[in-house]
Amino acid sequence: MLSLQRAWAPVAAIVLAVLLWASSFIALKIAFRHYDPMVVIFGRMAVATLCFGFLIRRMGRTRLRRGDLKFILFMCLCEPCLYFIFEAKALQNTTASQAGLITAILPLLVAVAAGFFLKEKISRQTIAGFLVAIAGACWLSLEGDATADAPNPALGNFFEFLAMVCATGYMVTMKYLAARLSPLFITGMQAVVGGLFYLPLLFLPSTELPTSFEPLSAFAVVYLGVFITLGAYGLYNFGASRIPASQASAFVNLIPVFSIFLGWLVLGETFNPPQLAASALVFIGILISRDRGKTGRPWLRTA
Repeated sequence: MLSLQRAWAPVAAIVLAVLLWASSFIALKIAFRHYDPMVVIFGRMAVATLCFGFLIRRMGRTRLRRGDLKFILFMCLCEPCLYFIFEAKALQNTTASQAGLITAILPLLVAVAAGFFLKEKISRQTIAGFLVAIAGACWLSLEGDATADAPNPALGNFFEFLAMVCATGYMVTMKYLAARLSPLFITGMQAVVGGLFYLPLLFLPSTELPTSFEPLSAFAVVYLGVFITLGAYGLYNFGASRIPASQASAFVNLIPVFSIFLGWLVLGETFNPPQLAASALVFIGILISRDRGKTGRPWLRTA
């Protein structure tokens, strides 16, 4: 019984992380209504760093090996630094639902990268599914209708794809570091480095600093810092440190489901018929790519 609980603990942590990540698209759209994207991103990093300061005593002493620092910096450059820039640009141009659907490509990107860098096995079936899902994502982008809240869906979806490339670099590097470093330490480094990275961007001429306090948008920034930057990443880092990277990233397939539902429920977003067909193609690609192997339950196997 205890061994079963240990096996499912990483799964539960990752599923909760995915649910929180899906809600981040909604929170970002709300925050961007009144605050500049650079202000929102720095705000969430600052909130997360502040919370991390209260938790740092629980980490104990962390010993870094030679070469760890470059991997930590690369991981943080991928996510949150570049990732959040691309995601902000994406959500300024497309809907939260479409951006969430593009994340369906992430598990396939991670499977390929993990196979190359971490020597995890990847099948031809996974590659075939990857190509089908990419085709669906491209179709979805071309069928996007411009609205006041999503003026250029194709460009926004392209930025979201670039964000997924950065997320791939983060997940593979994090899996490598998690063999020696605690998930809390890795999450804290993401928050601190992200805050330092975005601080100078506040003073760019293109950044519009706040002139008034908007309660709902401000709450969205706090939510992003506490529940997403610290909470979701902490949960994912914990879960992914205990199972293979390609298996952990497979749960990201749930983000489109959650984000489409939340986009409809909170923001009133809808899909047109061609977009529904394109979305179905993305999910077909995901199903094709799921090579479960002989056990049929890959997430219960350890790395």
